Amino acid sequence: MADHTMITNTSKQQKQKGKLGIILGAIFIMATSAIGPGFLTQTTVFTEKFLANFAFAILASIIIDIGAQVNIWRIIAVSRKRGQDIANMVVPGLGYFIAILIVFGGFAFNIGNVGGAGLGLNVIFGVSPTTGAIISAILAIIVFSLKEAGKAMDLIAQILGGIMIILIGYVTLISNPPYGEVIIKSVFPDDYSILFLPMITLIGGTVGGYITFAGGHRLLDAGITGEENIPYVNRASILGILVTGVMRVLLFLAVLGVVVANHKLDPANPAADVFKIALGDLGYKFFGIVLWSAAITSVIGAAYTSVSFLRSLHPFFDKYNNYIIMAFILISTLIFALVGKPVKTLVLAGSLNGLILPLTLGSILFASRNKKIVGENYQHPTWMIIFGFVAVIITAYAGWVSLQGIADLWK
Repeated sequence: MADHTMITNTSKQQKQKGKLGIILGAIFIMATSAIGPGFLTQTTVFTEKFLANFAFAILASIIIDIGAQVNIWRIIAVSRKRGQDIANMVVPGLGYFIAILIVFGGFAFNIGNVGGAGLGLNVIFGVSPTTGAIISAILAIIVFSLKEAGKAMDLIAQILGGIMIILIGYVTLISNPPYGEVIIKSVFPDDYSILFLPMITLIGGTVGGYITFAGGHRLLDAGITGEENIPYVNRASILGILVTGVMRVLLFLAVLGVVVANHKLDPANPAADVFKIALGDLGYKFFGIVLWSAAITSVIGAAYTSVSFLRSLHPFFDKYNNYIIMAFILISTLIFALVGKPVKTLVLAGSLNGLILPLTLGSILFASRNKKIVGENYQHPTWMIIFGFVAVIITAYAGWVSLQGIADLWK
């Protein structure tokens, strides 16, 4: 009897450990999907332009991101349905429209992600960016060819996410930014109105498009769903945003410390210049590691999540899911080899991605009170719905204002 009890307890511990691993994987898949080459570029460009005032945009975006992501992940978990299926039940055909937007948006971003991975290996080893992109794409394809692709994806996201935080944190310490001014400006910036474009860009890059569904769909695929798992889903959704936020804050502080010391960043590769100015040639290698880590995890996350929006459109996509993911990565790589990715394009892509959020989040919020979707017993918290609609209104308005800012930035 004692042996049976011991085996049962061991089995429960293994299941709990497995669940924790999946939840951590979902947290880092979402976070590292957001932390791509565009993340590094956008944060650096806006920090140089707005200085300590950019802290307000970061803080506001983190609060809005949490409101958006908690709502989305909870409804996915409770309904046991993917985002596009939920939207279709709210308005017939809406899910298909959202799926098309997200798949094409994810595809465009993945071209930049593959390019970023190529540039990362170029910095580290000196290979050409195209060669580096091909090598990185092959590695990403290998991940999805494995029998335990989900576990491999989770582990890679956690390890590379940790490496990025450590390296950028070290650069932040060396650059010695003005912490006191940052704290003040995070609440009282010089001009609130000029921060709409950076705020919507950060939101778009963190929970816009496919990104906020990355972790939610990962939990769904792993079977962590239903009301009994809501506490896990809540914590995972918030921690995913906070991991991204920590990374954003550290990079912002590192850039700010360099810029306030009167260093002018190279517009062709501003993020790399920050690392090089702070730590010399070693810093440049650090940047290569950070860039490659950010890019390869985003390649994996973007491909996995974008293709997940196709799985319910036709049985073919569900049956050959991993093969379609591999094709997604392969085609992105081929297009990068022919097109490339300028800095301003990444900033523009982040801004436009943020314009999708009011549509996706809005459909989720309407679904939260639809008993056919969430079940008869589930009651979505009213305060959460209010929080979500505030996020919808702010992002819709900020997105409209940002369209004018995008035109100015492009000049």
